[in-house]
Amino acid sequence: MIQILLVDDQPLFREGLASLLVLEKDLEVVGEANHGREAIKLAEKLQPDVILMDVRMPVCNGVEATREIQARFPWIRILVLTTFDEDEYVFQSLEVGALGYLLKSTPAKQVAIAIRNVQQGYSQLGPTIAPKVFSQVKSPLESAQTNWQTIFNSRELEILRLLGQGHSNREIAAALHLTEGTVKNHMTNIFCQLGVRDRTQAALWAYENLR
Repeated sequence: MIQILLVDDQPLFREGLASLLVLEKDLEVVGEANHGREAIKLAEKLQPDVILMDVRMPVCNGVEATREIQARFPWIRILVLTTFDEDEYVFQSLEVGALGYLLKSTPAKQVAIAIRNVQQGYSQLGPTIAPKVFSQVKSPLESAQTNWQTIFNSRELEILRLLGQGHSNREIAAALHLTEGTVKNHMTNIFCQLGVRDRTQAALWAYENLR
């Protein structure tokens, strides 16, 4: 069961969202907060798996709350769910540790899927948010004007291109007629070569450099 803390200064929105999430058998809303300061206290008390965090709130906004919660409880996953898609909120939230950013217009079923993915450590960006993030991606290798054939072999380049298109390890394995274990081994080498920590960062790099 994935335990969720809802943080939003609109009680009616929290109530409506909670009533929809409770329909999912593997999700449980364990607490609600009106602003970031309450969120920090409840995060310490409840230790939820995932926090759905609004950004613009009184007393303490979502960015500051995310910063403090991630500093104190880095194992808690934070997914921003807000009305606002301004660049400032998007980048600040991701920089301080949020794993995802969705708008409140996202269908409840998609929010539920995002919660599950974030709980497993995967980043989740809404369709209007992803282009903002992709446009700002800078690879540590970018300035070198590198010939990627000298860095990656042909198989790794195929995997990177599919990764950049949003495919999972299973889908990549099926497309290239490989086992998932082989794909994971290639991924490990790719991460090392790029100097990134996870598949999300590698996917962003591939999206920008291998289109």
